[in-house]
Amino acid sequence: MSVTVEHLTKEYGPQKAVNNISFEAKPGEVLGFLGPNGAGKTTTMKIITCFIPQTEGNVSVCGYNVSSDPMEVRKQIGYLPEHNPLYLDMYVREYLRFIAGLHKISKPNQRIDEMISLTGLEREQHKLIGALSKGYRQRVGLAQALIHDPQVLILDEPTSGLDPNQLADIRRLIKNLGKEKTVIFSTHIMQEVKAICDRVVIINKGKLVADDTIDHLQSDASSESVITVEFQTKVAIQKLQKLKGAKKVSSLAANKYQITADVKADLRPDIFDFAVAEGVKLLEMKKEVFEMDEVFQQLTRK
Repeated sequence: MSVTVEHLTKEYGPQKAVNNISFEAKPGEVLGFLGPNGAGKTTTMKIITCFIPQTEGNVSVCGYNVSSDPMEVRKQIGYLPEHNPLYLDMYVREYLRFIAGLHKISKPNQRIDEMISLTGLEREQHKLIGALSKGYRQRVGLAQALIHDPQVLILDEPTSGLDPNQLADIRRLIKNLGKEKTVIFSTHIMQEVKAICDRVVIINKGKLVADDTIDHLQSDASSESVITVEFQTKVAIQKLQKLKGAKKVSSLAANKYQITADVKADLRPDIFDFAVAEGVKLLEMKKEVFEMDEVFQQLTRK
């Protein structure tokens, strides 16, 4: 049920939209597929979904090759593109019945009911798609991507146009789907990445620049480890400076301090032992990390 991309290249004349990238998306995880505008994300997703051919490299979906078995690949994939192509003059149920017919679903009405419930379209199911808000059109697009129960979901900006309540519902849905399916999730909203994704792949100017977990990327982005700590009473900075691995200690407030150490050092156990030895109560201890926005900017501005 995995998606494997090996040395993928796509050329448009002299321009390489995708330049020799390799990665794998596995079942049971939501893979964030990130990059600035023009990085090659949509081109890559179009190749995976058999919309366009690659110039070089191999792509397989659930063991089927996109070049030699495109029809089998399409059966395995549910795709919600960035610009959701819906028939605006069709009713919601009518459209889903049409999609169910294309996939030759044996019990279409039952499956349509399930999709309407899953995506929260109960109140809108008898409306024209053209009369729906952008957020509800996204839900219709998600319903059509899921209706044939695909093993792989490719979602390009699926949360675009959703209000905060809808956003929470769709986040929860994608996370749950990721437990049993392979999900590739593309977005420009870094809060969505942290809320939904287990691992991220970042491409820039057609090249792969990162493939790792969010925690590792945030840790690797910093050259130092910074810990903010607050005690109930004031302690001597000189004592904190004696902690093994501490490079710099600064006072932030009356009883609050910032301790800088080598990036590989984690002083939190030592700080806890220090508080016990000194007989002071520890109110707060937090290891500062780069936010995903900062990590993304570091990797795509080089």
